[in-house]
Amino acid sequence: MGNQLAGKKALVTGGGSGIGRAVAAAFSAAGAVVAVLGRSGKVREAAAVLGDTVYPYQADIGDAASVREAAAKIDQDMGSVDILVNNAGMSHLCRFLDMSGELIEQHYRTNVLGAVYCTQLVLPHMMRQHFGRIINMSSVTGPFVADPGDCAYAMTKAALIGFTKSLAVEFASYHITVNAICPGYIQSDMSRHSAEISQPGNLQDVFGQIAAGVPLQRLGTPQDVANLAVYLASDGAAYITGQAVIIDGGRSISETTVMGLRDS
Repeated sequence: MGNQLAGKKALVTGGGSGIGRAVAAAFSAAGAVVAVLGRSGKVREAAAVLGDTVYPYQADIGDAASVREAAAKIDQDMGSVDILVNNAGMSHLCRFLDMSGELIEQHYRTNVLGAVYCTQLVLPHMMRQHFGRIINMSSVTGPFVADPGDCAYAMTKAALIGFTKSLAVEFASYHITVNAICPGYIQSDMSRHSAEISQPGNLQDVFGQIAAGVPLQRLGTPQDVANLAVYLASDGAAYITGQAVIIDGGRSISETTVMGLRDS
């Protein structure tokens, strides 16, 4: 992947598995030193596999004190962060009328407040050095499309778009860019979990149905998203800020899967 991020220090939340782990691996391959932050021991497993330039830290992303403690350790171990990827997230399918306040709060703490806490901790250094890259992992779900039972997830992922645009405007004079990545269906633990809840024991059929509606005829991979993250973190994306970049194989642009003219 070259050395687009050589000399940079990055923090990837939710970096123990799925998209976060792929982003951490891609950043390391591009020359960055990477801190992976997560709630479980998966971050240690990921760091052990990804190599000497990836460091694991455990914290509850939705708890400000826990994040501050982890950030202090990161700063002590590897220095201040130049690139932040707010990737940690949760999704729990639930019908709207069954949603409890606790479930809504869990989604906001993980999907939104976690991003706020981490961003507040890294921004002062970025401002001092007049450089920074912040990437928020949103979704097509919420800002652009929705599925039944996804209300809590959709609300929080849509909130990240407003967060992204606000930061992009406020900190542009410091040469800090802030963008959101909006994946469609990616082959990850989260999508597998959602598919199992939707149609238990029918994972491959569900994925096949999704792929049939994607113009590129497949689900995305964590590596697809990681490649985009590397670009947005690089100097090549210096003039891109405040954007919500969709990566879904074209799924969100198709009006239907049955109308129109198609090759036989």
